[in-house]
Amino acid sequence: MVTQAHELEEAILARAERLANEYRERANRARDQILRDAADKLRMREQREEAIAKSLGERTYRQQVQAEELKLQSHLDRVRWNLVRDVEHRLAERMQTHAKDTQAYLKTLTGFIATAAETMEHDDLRVAANAHDLKLLSQHWETVKAALPEDARVTLAEEPIDTEAGVLVSSADGRIRVDNTLEGRMARLRLRIQQAILERLLPNGLETGALLGG
Repeated sequence: MVTQAHELEEAILARAERLANEYRERANRARDQILRDAADKLRMREQREEAIAKSLGERTYRQQVQAEELKLQSHLDRVRWNLVRDVEHRLAERMQTHAKDTQAYLKTLTGFIATAAETMEHDDLRVAANAHDLKLLSQHWETVKAALPEDARVTLAEEPIDTEAGVLVSSADGRIRVDNTLEGRMARLRLRIQQAILERLLPNGLETGALLGG
């Protein structure tokens, strides 16, 4: 079951890489258009303000150019962030689709519970999930328990929790818990996912300093 949970994480990362490759071309087009517009704008500004720049001196002129650089970089950052958020949304949709495959999803939930039980090394455990997943686990509870450590005493929570998918496993006293909900796992994977996305979407970055003479 630990292997299944690990395979799901790897599948999520692999999906992130594939989605990132799909968006790379769009990112490149957006970058090229932004940089062309910025270059045109700066050229026009330079022509209009050439006489002023001479009178104001090099320091004032450079301040104006740097202000344009900052505005452009801010826009590029928004483009990059929006692409990252878009990919993360697609990953959440993939998990929701996975949940519709009852047998495969039950194995995933069982793997999450087993991993938590082995990690916590606690005899009395409580499993919480959303209403849909509680119903699924309840229907197959004996099968789930058979996959857990023999000395683990695990019960299902009566009230559902607010989560898209997955389980929250806690000790009976609530002091120890392992968050294997979709939100919890995404939070732990987010840095790796964002790094994978950014490396493939923007392999050379969208820095503007070199282009604008910074």
